[in-house]
Amino acid sequence: MDAVTVETPIPLVDLDRLDRNLERMANYASQHRVSLRPHSKTHKSQRIAAEQIRRGAVGLTCATILEMEVMAEASTDLLLAYPAVGEAKLQRLLSLPDEIAITVMLDSHEAAEQLATAARKRGREVGVLIELDAGMHRVGLSGLDAAVDLARTVSRLSPLVYRGIGFYPGHLRTSARERPGLEQMANFLRGAVTTLERSGVRPEVVSGGSTPLAWQTHEFPEITEMRPGTYVYNDRTTHQVGACEWNDCALTVLATVVSTAVPGQAVIDAGSKSLGREPPEGQGSGFGALLDRPEVVVTRLSEEHGILDLRDTDWRPSVGDQVRVVPNHACIAVCLHEMIYGIRGNRWETSWPVTARGRRPLSQSVGV
Repeated sequence: MDAVTVETPIPLVDLDRLDRNLERMANYASQHRVSLRPHSKTHKSQRIAAEQIRRGAVGLTCATILEMEVMAEASTDLLLAYPAVGEAKLQRLLSLPDEIAITVMLDSHEAAEQLATAARKRGREVGVLIELDAGMHRVGLSGLDAAVDLARTVSRLSPLVYRGIGFYPGHLRTSARERPGLEQMANFLRGAVTTLERSGVRPEVVSGGSTPLAWQTHEFPEITEMRPGTYVYNDRTTHQVGACEWNDCALTVLATVVSTAVPGQAVIDAGSKSLGREPPEGQGSGFGALLDRPEVVVTRLSEEHGILDLRDTDWRPSVGDQVRVVPNHACIAVCLHEMIYGIRGNRWETSWPVTARGRRPLSQSVGV
């Protein structure tokens, strides 16, 4: 890329690494005969979504109504992995084109009844997954009696269609110390499926997973579809938990060194409004690391300033030098930018908008 014409900070995606990441996950899902329904919250882009569908994904997962609206351009089978509560959200959700198969994850009778009422008014069938708490304690039912009760209720609430269960194991990573947690989750899933089957509400779909656990999905035979998201770009956290190699990190934020006045540090023009303020995983520190010098960490952030700690390196940048920062959390960094710039090597090749960032209806979004 031409350093003279590029105004930093901007997000860069290494297209070769992106392609490799997409292929690797698609091949894994195919090999283990599990459906791939990737989460769009990481890329928030029709372009990447279309590539996932082209490689065999059965549909897409979304977290917001705007993501549903945008991803309807890439897939006709969408899962809203978030309870749709409130008239405004429900009306937008059910206004998606008729050819879009909609499924919603929920964990309460109130959410189910609101969804059923809105769907009935629209005369539209909506699939439902009962969300279970597999140990993260964020949303989802932990009691299986409650899950059975809600599944039975949904089965009676026409035009809702009970399709199965879903969960998100965001509390678990891939390191050896997580093995007890993985075994506990395996036992929970086994018990949940058995209980639901015996109660007459067998789950046709068991939907779950994350990027950190993606490569272990085959260890959980109950899972029928996996929902990783971060894998498309990967990030410093994904690397820290062992779910990718450093050279699998496709997303970086290009930044310019703007000051070296304070000894032992350099300041770049990428702060919390470019990188996000996600804390590191485990015992790590900082808010990102340089792609070609991972020992150099963004140790402090202001809104528009990032402080590079130079105490453990003999590298001394000059004002005007450009660096590429691997953020701790790709999903947050992407959402902070309007455009993504695709490169091969150091050559700019293409760009695309982060269409699903924000909350406004698609018809009111800028640049659409």
